[in-house]
Amino acid sequence: MDLSWSHHALTRRRTLAAATGLAAGALFPTGPAFAAAAQYTNPVIWQDFADIDVMRVGDTYYASASTMHYSPGAPVLRSYDLVNWEIAGHAVPALDFGAKYDLNGARGYVRGIWASSLAYRPSNRTFYWLGQIDFARTYLYTATAVEGPWSRLTTISTPYYDAGLLVDTDDTLYVAYGNTTISVAQLSPDGRTQVRTQEVFRTPSSVGTLEGARFYKINGQYYIFLTRPANGQYILKSSSGPFGPYTMRQVLLDLRGPIPGGGVPHQGGLVRTQSGAWYYMAFVDAYPGGRMPALAPVTWTADGWPVVQLVDGAWGTTYPLPAVPAPPRQVAPITGVDTFDGTSLKPRWEWNHNPDNTRWSVGDGLTLRTATVTHDLYWARNTLTHRIQGPTSTATVQLDHSAMRDGDRAGLALLRDSSAWIGLKRDGGATRVVTVTGLTMDGNWNTTGTGTEVASAPVSGGRVWLRANADIRPGAPRPGTFSYSTDGITFTRLGPAFSMGNDWRFFMGYRFALFNHATQALGGAVRVTRFEVSTP
Repeated sequence: MDLSWSHHALTRRRTLAAATGLAAGALFPTGPAFAAAAQYTNPVIWQDFADIDVMRVGDTYYASASTMHYSPGAPVLRSYDLVNWEIAGHAVPALDFGAKYDLNGARGYVRGIWASSLAYRPSNRTFYWLGQIDFARTYLYTATAVEGPWSRLTTISTPYYDAGLLVDTDDTLYVAYGNTTISVAQLSPDGRTQVRTQEVFRTPSSVGTLEGARFYKINGQYYIFLTRPANGQYILKSSSGPFGPYTMRQVLLDLRGPIPGGGVPHQGGLVRTQSGAWYYMAFVDAYPGGRMPALAPVTWTADGWPVVQLVDGAWGTTYPLPAVPAPPRQVAPITGVDTFDGTSLKPRWEWNHNPDNTRWSVGDGLTLRTATVTHDLYWARNTLTHRIQGPTSTATVQLDHSAMRDGDRAGLALLRDSSAWIGLKRDGGATRVVTVTGLTMDGNWNTTGTGTEVASAPVSGGRVWLRANADIRPGAPRPGTFSYSTDGITFTRLGPAFSMGNDWRFFMGYRFALFNHATQALGGAVRVTRFEVSTP
């Protein structure tokens, strides 16, 4: 991947704006000609994709994101224009890091895949994903295509916290990592072991915490791009090699973001287009939905520092579209209808922890056989999740429940550390559709509430439609509502609105979730024949 950049003549206005400091940024021109230009709107993805690492290989852009306890982990997104994205695959096929990720005697909530790094090595035409797990060790996966198969290349005993992987122009692999104390490691030529590691920068106390490293070599200079959570972005630069010494500048601080009620754009990556233009893709804290990617153009000062281009002193809600070649095809939508055809799940799906693969199947719809006997949805295996599309969206599920057994619970949830669901309870040979709220966890992610039934209605036959509507606009707790239908046409509201919490500490946003678990004995099943996410 070519990350070189050229010095272009700066206009007097741009030079003066750059000289005022990176926190202030620079302004785009305004006027009728500017307004008439084709534009994109932030967030470029209104779904929960945090800690973005972004790069270009040829005419294709790729990005990866954090997924915590969801499996498979580390989704890889693909785009041809930096604005329209599809989910191509996952770099971590399963969270095989211990029994807690199987919901086997322990749970991995808010652990797993944190800020990690995605890179491409031209010498062997291979993609690399690198990330640390549980502060214990670092894992490195490789693939020759982002769709996979991905396989584990190595495990390194040093946990590279919030790592950024650099493939240098001489093919050497370096990793920048750390929290406040920033280090750089050099890997062996095959990437399997650590050759050396060295502290390269200690964050001044006046700045506070820096983490979320991204590592670049641009025009012969080494850059480590760092975030100050959750309101700032800084950059380190070295002219003396990857091990420094580094000097620091502020990129942005307390910058007004493009999502009303949301936070400051931060913690992302820099990417250069084919024409030489630069962009910064960050995320915006926007709970209850999660952390949403936003894109802004970047220019460079004459002495080699990046400047985020602002609109009216803020990260723009709109900017001109990147000038890139016409895409070879349209990217696959990340919402819409899924009938679960084929032999595998589409990559927009992720399980809550690792699934029991003997108890689900696709082809003729999605069949979920009960995999856990529990009264606690947070302990139930094979709960399948889908990101919620913002600012509001609706999930509708067509469910065949004819094979449920007494004690089974199946349905559609709004899943987070405070959850609710609409679904079916089968007891004493009878089936009811119910709405349940009050599923809660504490700050250590232990269950504090397994749910209270707040509304119910009898249903007959073997098929029902369930619907959840979610408002994930940030700034205040937002409502989620539930309804059901026996014909797929007329829907009946069931129960009061559920207040979706907007606290950040669970990190991941709310998701739609399909589940089926037993409370008495295994053996029952449901079949989802259609799932649709629609927006107004």
